Amino acid sequence: MTRYAGTEAVVVGAASDIGLAIAKRLVEGGARVLLSAGTPQEHARLRRELGPAAQVVAPGAVDAQLARAGRVDLVFADTVAAVRSLAPYLRDGGAAVLTVPAPAPTVPGPVAPSPTAPCSAAASTDAAHALAAELVGRGIRVNAVAASCIAAPSGTAVPLPPLGRLGAADEVARAALFLATEATFTTGARLPVDGGLGHA
Repeated sequence: MTRYAGTEAVVVGAASDIGLAIAKRLVEGGARVLLSAGTPQEHARLRRELGPAAQVVAPGAVDAQLARAGRVDLVFADTVAAVRSLAPYLRDGGAAVLTVPAPAPTVPGPVAPSPTAPCSAAASTDAAHALAAELVGRGIRVNAVAASCIAAPSGTAVPLPPLGRLGAADEVARAALFLATEATFTTGARLPVDGGLGHA
């Protein structure tokens, strides 16, 4: 599969299930990916799961590596600060996607067994709008995936969304890659990936 052949991408927060799922899809599609991981165990895990097409560095080394390697086409990050700091390395016409975790749940309902990720409506719209406004002059699109009710390795029992099940990290990855590579006339948007919770 060569869907992303020739694409250079950065994934910040790749040690999370969602970040790893994004990186896997990019690598499987032929992209070259730079990832950050904070511990030797995370480094080993990412290298083992992603192979030679992925380069894993410490979080503090991402900027230095990009300064040597040149610009990239796509940035996926779990914080606004990370996207902003990496913006100088994004090619004009590139794309960035925020994957900010949702806050803790406050709604009643059927409870999913632990472990799970937080399950509630995300509030990343303002951040995506602000970053999109900053970078629109360079043709860079900035959007956000509002993921919640996603199964995770650790967490507590949470209410289920209207779809009646927890989502998978790969479902969030597919949404993030859609925003990055296919939604070419979309910027400043928030795409809920929450099993319908935001419309409950």
